[in-house]
Amino acid sequence: MTRSRVRRGLLGALAIVVALAWASPVYWMVNSSLLPTARLESFVPTFVPFGGSLNNFTAALADGSFYSALGMSVSVTLIAVVFCLLFAFLAAVAISRFRFRGRKTFVLAVLIVQMLPAEGLFIAQYKMVAGMGLLNSVIGVSVIYIAAVVPFTIWMLRGFVSGIPIDLEEAAMVDGLSRTQAFMRITFPLLAPGLIASGVYAFLQAWNEFTVALVLLPAEASQTLPLWLRGFVQASATRATDWGQVMAASTLVAVPVIIFFLIVQGRLTSGLVSGAVKG
Repeated sequence: MTRSRVRRGLLGALAIVVALAWASPVYWMVNSSLLPTARLESFVPTFVPFGGSLNNFTAALADGSFYSALGMSVSVTLIAVVFCLLFAFLAAVAISRFRFRGRKTFVLAVLIVQMLPAEGLFIAQYKMVAGMGLLNSVIGVSVIYIAAVVPFTIWMLRGFVSGIPIDLEEAAMVDGLSRTQAFMRITFPLLAPGLIASGVYAFLQAWNEFTVALVLLPAEASQTLPLWLRGFVQASATRATDWGQVMAASTLVAVPVIIFFLIVQGRLTSGLVSGAVKG
């Protein structure tokens, strides 16, 4: 009993240390966003922002391009998440519940597409989107995001669908439901954790994506939040980078992600555990 308690206490202490190490960059970002540049550039670090202010947030929000970038990011992310989940859900159900010619080839193709480096596709993606006249548009960049995220999302959802016994649907069909009704009433509600976990992945990929947006959204008026944030990092010809404003802008970009996680955290945990049962 004594050894078990000591081991448990050591593991708890280790978990606290790891959690603090993980949270320290986030704390430092928020702490720096409340301090003026002069204190940030001091050789003596300021760990607690006593006397800090919201001036950096005010300056970041005063930038006229922030709200347009926010609207662009929200639009692109919502479109990417909705259509990614729709396509991935249908594909995952097809390869998990049905046996058809070319099924193994399709699964293999999904894996191969996922392994392709994104940087190697930039030129082809740019020419394709430019040829359709969709540069600097929500639709153009959303299509590329969906194509990039769907393969892994299919693989993720496949584990959730396969983890639900088909016997449940067959029992419902014996009770008089059609195959579609049995799936929608019995299986689909059980897939909610998996859909949320996959939606979180798609959300993070679309919200934080930088390189594709940099290629497909060259116009300043069409920037997403990561591109807008780059403007704070880059030094202009007349002034050096204001790191206080950079940290404030970074915090503003992270706030929607934090809110999203607070909303779905319960379902996300159960979804990750459920998806590990069977693949």
